[in-house]
Amino acid sequence: MAVIELTVPDIGDVSDAAVIELLVKPGDTIKAEQSLITIESDKASMEVPSAVGGVLKELRVRLGDKVSKGSLVGLLETADGAATEVVAPPVAATPAPVADAAPAAADRTHPTAALATLAMPPLSAVSHASPSVRRFARELGVPLQKVPGSGPKGRITHVDVQNFVKGVMARADQPAAVSAGGGAGSADLGGMTLLPWPSVDFTKFGAVERQPLSRIKKISGANLHRNWVRIPHVTNHDEADITELEALRVKLNEEHAKTGTKFTMLAFLLKACAVALRKFPQFNASLDGDDLVLKQYVHIGFAADTPNGLVVPVIRDVDSKSLSQLATETAALAAKARDGKLSPGEMQGGCFSISSLGGFGGTTFTPIINAPEVAILGVCRSAMKPVWNGSAFEPRLMLPLSLSYDHRVIDGASAARFNTYLASLLADFRRALV
Repeated sequence: MAVIELTVPDIGDVSDAAVIELLVKPGDTIKAEQSLITIESDKASMEVPSAVGGVLKELRVRLGDKVSKGSLVGLLETADGAATEVVAPPVAATPAPVADAAPAAADRTHPTAALATLAMPPLSAVSHASPSVRRFARELGVPLQKVPGSGPKGRITHVDVQNFVKGVMARADQPAAVSAGGGAGSADLGGMTLLPWPSVDFTKFGAVERQPLSRIKKISGANLHRNWVRIPHVTNHDEADITELEALRVKLNEEHAKTGTKFTMLAFLLKACAVALRKFPQFNASLDGDDLVLKQYVHIGFAADTPNGLVVPVIRDVDSKSLSQLATETAALAAKARDGKLSPGEMQGGCFSISSLGGFGGTTFTPIINAPEVAILGVCRSAMKPVWNGSAFEPRLMLPLSLSYDHRVIDGASAARFNTYLASLLADFRRALV
């Protein structure tokens, strides 16, 4: 038996990264590549795994500690004493905004996981590669255990990783077996037959310009795609008469002009949604396996548009806060989002989300549910419409509501009741104060 040190690897130009999560505890049996801690810089978060397996004897970091390259993470007892120090490379960085709770490392699906596996010679359990090569492999979703190394003593190089990906892609491009609904050249992904992604030389048709996606868009795009594919979305559309509510909002802004508090429609929506979530608890829940987790707190996220992409700050305990508090807090979080200064904690723990396009336009849309939540409210620009009052048509300011819900948890009748109740709160906001 030997005790080795696990240290933080080279993390680029990042230093003094905060430890935001402890994923293991002393006494745990650690597998190779199992994540130990999560660290957070001002740009992104990343997990630090163990390169070898063993029993964790000590964890030398605590929540809130600052670590840099070479910082001691913990002591690991292994069966052999071949090494005296192991540098554990981090997995690909993931920005905090996109998800309230990241899935466990063992549940992650790599981009190459659905492709045909190439026949590989038996390799050792621990792949020998530098931190930069490990990062490169993780960015591509390549399992290093399947990559034969061509370097000294079987060490894996960047070229080895590239050749592995080329081989997998070449295999994927070969004609697949014809199945129901598919044809030659299609790919079978978990029972779904999909045609290969088209490869087009766009320059043949005219001038082009390539712009790399921002980091937020790349990560949030993967989350949105997962949510859209794995959650059976249904959207219920309705309208709320906000004529009186808009008059109240304008009046409040006039009265609070000197204090600097600006009441937006979002503050009223947050308060009304909190009341509706208390009345319909199945909307304030999450699926966990075969269990439905009903939450006793009401934390609501709102989609914020930033120069780098969409982020979702979370307002906590919305049901216990006043309109003034909600107006102030949403303005502060929106400003931090635009400046890229939101902390991970400010984007986690949401129970329900609101996506507002009122400042941009549109009539209705289908917002994508932010897993592990089970519903999201989308609102578009309000418009004056003639509404029958029983004896005549009168102009009323109507706000479109688009409620997307997880059909595994919520049925159509419940969604219609939720939207109808929410519309009644917005039509007469005094109901939200009862």
